[in-house]
Amino acid sequence: MSQSMPVQLPNERSAMTIPATRDSNVTTLPIRGPAATVTTLPRREYRFSAAAISRRVASVALPPLLVLAVILTVWQVVCSQPGSSLPPPSQIWAESHDLIVDPFFVYGSQDIGLGLRVITSLQRVAIGFGLAATLGIIIGALIGQSRWLMRGFDPIFQILRTVPPLAWLPISLAAFMDSNPSAIFVIFITAIWPVIINTTVGVRNIPQDYRNVARVLRLNPFEFFLQIMLPAAAPYIFSGLRISIGLSWLAIVAAEMLTGGVGIGFFIWDAWNSSHLTDIIVALVYIGVVGFVLDRLVALVGSLVTRGTSAS
Repeated sequence: MSQSMPVQLPNERSAMTIPATRDSNVTTLPIRGPAATVTTLPRREYRFSAAAISRRVASVALPPLLVLAVILTVWQVVCSQPGSSLPPPSQIWAESHDLIVDPFFVYGSQDIGLGLRVITSLQRVAIGFGLAATLGIIIGALIGQSRWLMRGFDPIFQILRTVPPLAWLPISLAAFMDSNPSAIFVIFITAIWPVIINTTVGVRNIPQDYRNVARVLRLNPFEFFLQIMLPAAAPYIFSGLRISIGLSWLAIVAAEMLTGGVGIGFFIWDAWNSSHLTDIIVALVYIGVVGFVLDRLVALVGSLVTRGTSAS
């Protein structure tokens, strides 16, 4: 008598496995489940060709170059008319050629290129802006910790930040009795307010969960400042720093017009007294380019520190 053997049939819960396969364009992943299916994911390919790089550079550089060409053309046509009070670009190139092609020449103690004058101004900006950034972050962090301090100081800060930079110059000259520290003080007092205000707002917007974690970890105030407060408020801080670096550059140019020296601001005032309009226009281009570079540098550092996070 034969004995029948039980036969196990596959049910819908039995797992099926399909091994992974690979071809030139797609990758097949193993799938386990009641009804085995094959999922294909396209393989990402990165190609860096000279043509792609050229197209990228052209898309970034061509629009501003075209706009600049149009502006120069219109400027040349309008200012070449009889009776025009401003020089055209061709006259600027002819009369201020040495300032454009050689910004670092030295012919005397006061006869130096615009590049060296910009460096002198940047040294003052670095000191004033550095002091404003350091003290502004510390003061803003302290005020941001207290609602009462914020209510007490905020109206004062809002009033002082509206004072024009040159209005501080007589006070600084009376206090320091020297043009160089007076110019640095004007930069400092002009640049510190955006840093304080933005840092205060950033500290006030730190999530409560971060503060709870600090209490659990029993961080002391210094550790809380370095590990919690600064990273959380960094987007707001760098927003204030970008505003401050622009104000610093504006303040030094205005202050140097009155305090003298070899900075770019005094050069503009001296060129005006000498009726050299072409030199003034070249100096204005230098000022604009340097201001643009300073703003981009602070923005780049802020992007690296905050990993692309912006303040809301």
